Amino acid sequence: MSRPTRRPVGAITRGTTNPNRLRRVDNYVAYRCGDPLRDATDPLVIDLGYGATPVTAVELRARLAAAVRPDVTVVGLEIDPVRVAAAQPYADPPHLEFRRGGFELAGLRPVVVRAFNVLRQYSEDEVPGAWAAMTATGAVLVEGTSDELGRIATWVVVEAGGPGTLTFSARLADLDHPATFAERLPKSLIHRNVPGEPVHDLLRALGRAWEAEATPFGPRQRWLATCRRLRSEGRPVIDGPARWRLGELTVPYPS
Repeated sequence: MSRPTRRPVGAITRGTTNPNRLRRVDNYVAYRCGDPLRDATDPLVIDLGYGATPVTAVELRARLAAAVRPDVTVVGLEIDPVRVAAAQPYADPPHLEFRRGGFELAGLRPVVVRAFNVLRQYSEDEVPGAWAAMTATGAVLVEGTSDELGRIATWVVVEAGGPGTLTFSARLADLDHPATFAERLPKSLIHRNVPGEPVHDLLRALGRAWEAEATPFGPRQRWLATCRRLRSEGRPVIDGPARWRLGELTVPYPS
C-alpha cells in the first residue's frame, strides 16, 4: 500500500459507534464485493470514519477474513488524530491499520470503501463530490446509514459511474413497518422522501406490500412475501430469497 500523501478531506463525525452496529452491511460487503477482493493482488478495504472507537473496523476485518480471504487488509481512516491514536492498540499490521484520512482515502487505492454514518452530517449537495472522491481510483463504495444498534440500515453501492443500487436491511423481528426505513435513508435520498420523488414512491409501494402480506407465520415469511409482491408488481427487485431471508431488499438506485 502507498503511504498517505494528502491532507484529510472532510469533517470530523460525531463518532457514535457500537459493537455489531455494522454487522448487516459487513455481511453484504462480503457478498457483493467478495469476488473483486478475491481477484485483487492487494485486497484492501477502507473503513472511512470508524468513529470514537475502532470496534467496527476490527469486526469488518474479522468478517471479511473469514468469509472472503484471510489476507484481506482493512485500514480505518479518521480525520481526528486523537481517534487514530486511540485505535493503535487494536491494530494488527499488516492486516489491520489505523491512519488519518478522509475522502481522499489517504492516498490509498482500495478495492472497497465502507463509509457508514459519515455523510449524514453533510448537506445533500456535498454528497456527489464525496462519492466521486471515494470512487476516483476505481473502488466500490458502500455508503449508508444505520440506527445505533444496527437493526435498521440502508446503503447505496456507488462506483465510478455513480450510484447503482439501494439496499434496505432490517432485523425483521424488530421491524414494525417499512416506513421505519425513511428515518435511515442515505443522505442523498433522505430529503427526497416527498411526493413526486422515486424514493417516496418506492417506500409507499413497500409499505403497501407489507400491509397486504400480513401473516401469522412470522416477520420473515411476511418479508419474503413482501419482496415477492413487489417483484410481481413490476418493481425491479434484485437478488432473491437467499438475501431476502436476511432482511434485505435491494433495488436499482432511485435516480
